[in-house]
Amino acid sequence: MFGASQGRLTMVRIVEFGSMSTLPTPAALPTLVVRTVAIDTDEPLLHLIPAGLPVEQCASWVRHGEGIVGWGCALRCETRGATRFEDAQAWWASVAAHAVVRDEVGASGSGLVCFGSFPFADDSAEAACLVVPEVVVGRADGRTFVTWITTRPELVPLTTPVPAEVPAAPRGVAFSDGALSPTDYAAAVEEAVDRINTGEVDKVVLARDLVVTAADPVDPRWLLRRLADGYENTWVFAVDGLTGATPELLVRRDHGLVTSRVLAGTIRRTGDDEHDLALAASLARSSKDLEEHEYAVRSVAEALAPHCSSMNVPESPFVLHLPNVMHLATDLAAVAANGATSLALAAALHPSAAVGGTPTPDAVRIIGELEQMDRGCYAGPVGWMDATGDGAWGIALRCGAIDVDDPRQLRIFAGCGIVAGSDPEAEVAESVAKLVPMRDALTGS
Repeated sequence: MFGASQGRLTMVRIVEFGSMSTLPTPAALPTLVVRTVAIDTDEPLLHLIPAGLPVEQCASWVRHGEGIVGWGCALRCETRGATRFEDAQAWWASVAAHAVVRDEVGASGSGLVCFGSFPFADDSAEAACLVVPEVVVGRADGRTFVTWITTRPELVPLTTPVPAEVPAAPRGVAFSDGALSPTDYAAAVEEAVDRINTGEVDKVVLARDLVVTAADPVDPRWLLRRLADGYENTWVFAVDGLTGATPELLVRRDHGLVTSRVLAGTIRRTGDDEHDLALAASLARSSKDLEEHEYAVRSVAEALAPHCSSMNVPESPFVLHLPNVMHLATDLAAVAANGATSLALAAALHPSAAVGGTPTPDAVRIIGELEQMDRGCYAGPVGWMDATGDGAWGIALRCGAIDVDDPRQLRIFAGCGIVAGSDPEAEVAESVAKLVPMRDALTGS
């Protein structure tokens, strides 16, 4: 199904079937039995995720009420290091090639799918993962469907998922500084600006984290519902404890059409519509923000070019309005030219200048020196893929990583693009604005 990549399965380092971990070989992989049928329900997809799931078994990719959610774990793959993308794709190629699939719907997200998240850095202590849920519910073009996936030779009886009870809000939520305090972060921004002014890099994206502690385990379903209600223009995601609402689509491949949404350049909203319109106009004219945005768009276009043809890159960005901030945004479109899967395209794009910097290798090195933390899967690709390689991958922004060993703990993240004209205090304020979605979702404010 993915051609020659099937023979590279042995490169994957960890594959788990239930509680078993083993080095994978084609013979060791069980055959998945998959069936998708249409169902009659208008319930919001996020309301169908059942209660009591382990954090790592709750999955989501939803925007404007459409997308897919999943739960349970039929198969799981973990990969690490610089080859994490290639290893994961090789594993998925073999899984897809041996699956028995009966798809009666044929919509985006139906049939065999996996959810995935990937660390930002090659040397991250955190593993990349692909998760194949036992149940996937999706909605596309007004049609709702359910997919059942099992390693047993026969399918379990098909039933229509029913809405779960409303998840409980987190209690006793407390925030504390992560690797950098606001003062330390401002100093890191100042150092980055100095390095830019000496010609070491043109742009570097610096992130900071907050540590969150709650009295009880945090229910990811609560966060997903809150984020979906408050940020409808984002893709609300959950994979392996990573939960958030990203406004940035890294790449989508759908029957040969490749699209990407690039965001870079940000201004905080005031809540006054008239004033915000004036701020949006100033953002669209800001030389600092336009420079940052140009770097990001150029990096995406150059990374997609070897894999695509007939690329359309708009000459000017538009202003994307979100409840807490506004971004300069550009939507790129192209035609896939060489059969690269959505995951392969995501790997080619990562890290873009929007989350790394320019030139990227030098910027990523400076990130490692100044941030003083392991980003984990923050700012890495997160999304889903089907058996044909179609799928959608966002950049894991506006998110938090729930500790699967202690779900009362999580880290939330925000990052800012630093260029020559950046002001440290303004970048601290921008990071505070970007932390608002997760802070509000956690506190219920």
